[in-house]
Amino acid sequence: MNALDRLKEVCTFSEDAREIAPHLEEWRGSYRGRSPLLLKPATTGEVSRVLAICNETGTAIVPQGGNTGLVGGQIPFDGEVLLCTARLNRIRAAAPDHLVAEAGVILADAQKAADAQGMLFPLSLASEGSCTIGGNLSTNAGGVHVLRYGMARDLVLGLEVVLADGRVLDMLRRLRKDNTGYDLKQLFIGAEGTLGVITAAALKLFAKPVRTATAFIALPDPAAAVALLARLQSATGGLVSAFELVPRPGLDLVLKHIPGTADPLHAPAPWYALAEGPIDEDMLASDDGVMAASETQRAALWRLRESMSEAQKKEGPSLKHDVSVPVAAIADFIREATEAVRAALPGARPVTFGHLGDGNLHFNFQVESIARREDVARIVHDIVHRFGGSMSAEHGIGVMKREELLRYKSAAEIDTMRALKRTLDPKNILNPGKVIAVD
Repeated sequence: MNALDRLKEVCTFSEDAREIAPHLEEWRGSYRGRSPLLLKPATTGEVSRVLAICNETGTAIVPQGGNTGLVGGQIPFDGEVLLCTARLNRIRAAAPDHLVAEAGVILADAQKAADAQGMLFPLSLASEGSCTIGGNLSTNAGGVHVLRYGMARDLVLGLEVVLADGRVLDMLRRLRKDNTGYDLKQLFIGAEGTLGVITAAALKLFAKPVRTATAFIALPDPAAAVALLARLQSATGGLVSAFELVPRPGLDLVLKHIPGTADPLHAPAPWYALAEGPIDEDMLASDDGVMAASETQRAALWRLRESMSEAQKKEGPSLKHDVSVPVAAIADFIREATEAVRAALPGARPVTFGHLGDGNLHFNFQVESIARREDVARIVHDIVHRFGGSMSAEHGIGVMKREELLRYKSAAEIDTMRALKRTLDPKNILNPGKVIAVD
């Protein structure tokens, strides 16, 4: 019996090209792959048996959650088997301070489970209605609340992971303090399924804010946004939970392409900040701003920010860069990098937005063609590196940035990453070719 036949005996599967097709293309349409077999395990035991067979037979396999990744990390390019975690969708436990959620739990459902406990699970993304906990952790997702609560890795107490050879690492501890040697769970968070397959996680819950408000504020430039953030953090004792930068060109695209949206202010401004936390009107330096007076108004303000990627897609081709720089350097970076891209690509229209509060910018441009994508990315990433930043803030490496990683990581870091990959996946069956290439 060949490897594929053996795998089909372990769990629910599909060989139907029509069912497999949606799993083969990335949301932006930049990547498309191929796979002969879609596996749909429903238990950790089934995942364990799948990986044991793959390891024994040298069969490459690509784990996939909600397929919302943007760098090709979840796509099987060379006919690998696909392992979809959608049926691993149970909340195993819920308590006032934590949840234990399986990898296929949709992020919005985890948020609802926390709410049922009267608590908050703060990870929040535009794709939260379809992305999954396993994918969030495998890519170390960020989102809009990193400023106060940290990245996905900061929200994890413990993990359950299946190793390449099928062994299960049961690290579902629910302790806030555990100083017993290497923190192994952190190896798998952000590894994009190249070191093991996350099957469940113990997630931290937080008390809901006693008071929170949402404001949309007009600003003259990014420097003013950085100054406003500092003032709000000082006035609230560091309790600002979100601080998003919105450019006027981006808002115009949303108003043009997203039905039901409206400009919240009377007059246009070059830039805006969307801020959330225990803030009030007295804290705002701008005379031109609006505070949400209801949950409906709050949702409308957030929709303007969260629809920006969709609006860019509807407008046409765009060059996108998920970068981070120190918050104090944001204004200088935006000015210098925008000038450099415009000099190299006349006609490119900047649409820079993102999580200014934690230094993460989606440094994007609307263009006529993406033919010079790699040239522009090199320009942007070199400037990011010079500012002491990162060329991947929250989207991961996948295949899109695999070669860029070699340019910006030190040789010692690359060697260590490869050593980890060879140790944990010596046959290179787990998501091969993603993040870091090995011989």
